[in-house]
Amino acid sequence: MKFSVFQVSRKGGREKNEDRMGYCYTRASAVFLLADGMGGHPEGEVAAQLALQAVAALFQKSARPELPDVGAFLTEALLTAHQQILSYAADRAMLDSPRTTLVLVVLQAGSVTWTHCGDSRFYLVRQSKLHIRTKDHSLLEQNLSRPPAAPTVRPANRNVLFTCLGSPIKPVFNVAGPVALQQGDRLMLCSDGLWSVLTDDEMVFELTQKSVKDAVPDLVERALRKGGEGCDNVTCLAMEWETPDEDDATHGSVSTDSISDGVFASTVQAGLWNDALEDMDDASIERSIAEINEAIRRSAIKKP
Repeated sequence: MKFSVFQVSRKGGREKNEDRMGYCYTRASAVFLLADGMGGHPEGEVAAQLALQAVAALFQKSARPELPDVGAFLTEALLTAHQQILSYAADRAMLDSPRTTLVLVVLQAGSVTWTHCGDSRFYLVRQSKLHIRTKDHSLLEQNLSRPPAAPTVRPANRNVLFTCLGSPIKPVFNVAGPVALQQGDRLMLCSDGLWSVLTDDEMVFELTQKSVKDAVPDLVERALRKGGEGCDNVTCLAMEWETPDEDDATHGSVSTDSISDGVFASTVQAGLWNDALEDMDDASIERSIAEINEAIRRSAIKKP
């Protein structure tokens, strides 16, 4: 695999930045992830960090060096992240659990597969046009997708989500893809701090007219300026598929061709809050997966 990647996260007019992002890769597989901790609930930044650490740990365990089933991994990763947040809240007897959005993208075998929960988005830009864009799990997006004659659900506020990680209710999500990648495809993950301020056309233009190392910081800066003093935190991670130019070698270009099968690389940081975050060892991963599988089994038994 060969790709160029660049990521930026900036604090807007909020008290703190609750967005988190990162990517992990082996010789034959890569996962890109972004989470936006939700305001109105405690410790959104912890929820976002826990989600990223859970996914990164599961990817390290599963990609040897390929994921045996990409769709199954994405499902397991999202539910494992959800379970880790709930366990964190339960261990501390929190009255309200931390919550976060999450978008996950896997590159493997020349294709991209993705899933998301909430309103953090995935974009695929091809030949200067928007090829794919995820639909937010929000009341606003739900209303926009309804037929004209269908009744709407109020309020139609973009900030009202009907699903997220960390909620007592099982997250709503679906796995999409795989879609075969083409030379020059641009993939972008971003928080609502970016897409709520800039139009799709603005983002597509920036991504196609510049390298990702220039487009990403320019998009983030433009969103901050346009959003003004009350701007949300702005986080963006973008990747260009297969860029063999030698000039990009010092600007986020990644080639996994020379990596041995046992090597795992990650930009996801661990232990930012000392004992506030669980140690995601194999045993804790296995416990989370077992709990999820048992819940799914019980749910299937109850169905008629």
